[in-house]
Amino acid sequence: MNQPLAYVHPQAKVAKNAVIEPFVNIEKNVEIGEGTWIGSNVTIMEGARIGKNCKIFPGAVISAIPQDLKFDGEDTIVRIGDNTVIREFVTINRGTKANWETVVGNNCLLMAYVHVAHDCIVGNNVILANAATLAGHITIDDYAIIGGLSAVHQFVNIGAHVMISGGSLVRKDVPPFTKAAREPLSYVGINSIGLRRRGFSAEKINEIQDIYRYIYLRGNNVSQALEYIEANLPATSERDEIISFISRSSRGIMKGYAKQA
Repeated sequence: MNQPLAYVHPQAKVAKNAVIEPFVNIEKNVEIGEGTWIGSNVTIMEGARIGKNCKIFPGAVISAIPQDLKFDGEDTIVRIGDNTVIREFVTINRGTKANWETVVGNNCLLMAYVHVAHDCIVGNNVILANAATLAGHITIDDYAIIGGLSAVHQFVNIGAHVMISGGSLVRKDVPPFTKAAREPLSYVGINSIGLRRRGFSAEKINEIQDIYRYIYLRGNNVSQALEYIEANLPATSERDEIISFISRSSRGIMKGYAKQA
C-alpha cells in the first residue's frame, strides 16, 4: 500500500499488500513480504529481508550496521522469518563478515526495547521479553523464552525449550529443556510446563528430568555425566540433543544451584 507520508526507496522490494504506515523510512536493498504491517516511525535500513505477515511496531530499527568496531562496511543482511512480531523500539543489527547475517526465525515475539546484535541466530517460536539484550554471535534454538531485562553474553548458545528468568545475566550456555534462574545463573529444573504445553508426554518429560539428574544432581562432573548417560540411558532424540549441545559447548554450561553456606 502506497503511503505518501512514508519514504520507500525505489529499489526496495515491498509486496503489494504490505501495509506501510506514515513516517516509515525504508532504504534500498530491502525486501518485505506479503501481508506484513510496518507501523509508523519504523526505520528499515539496507540489508533487511522481512518475511510474510510480520508486524513491526512504531520506533523499531531493523538492519542498522553492527555496533562492532571491526565492522568494515561489508555487505551483510538481517533475515526475519514469517509471522514474527517486533514490538516498539526493538533494534536488530545486521551481520558482519563473521556470519554475514543476523537471523530471527518464524513465529517469534520480540517485545519492546529488545536488542539483537550482529550475527545472532534466533530460531523459530522464540520469545524475547521486554528489554532482553543479545550481544553478538548468540544462538537461540526454537521455543526458548528469555525473560525481560536479561543480558546474554556474546557467543552464548541457548538450547531449545529453555526458560530463562527475568533480569538474568547469561554468561554460560544453557542446555535444552531447562529452566535457568538465580545469580550466578543456575539450573533450577526442566521446563516441564512449557514442554507439556508443546505436547511432550509425561514419560518424555520424566526421561529428560532423569538425564539432568545425572548432569546436575548426582555429584558428577560434566564429562562423567555425559559418559554415563550415553552408556546407560536409552538413545532418544532428546537424549542425543542434550549430549550434542553440551559436548559442543565452548563456553561451558551453566552450573547447578548450590546453596550458600
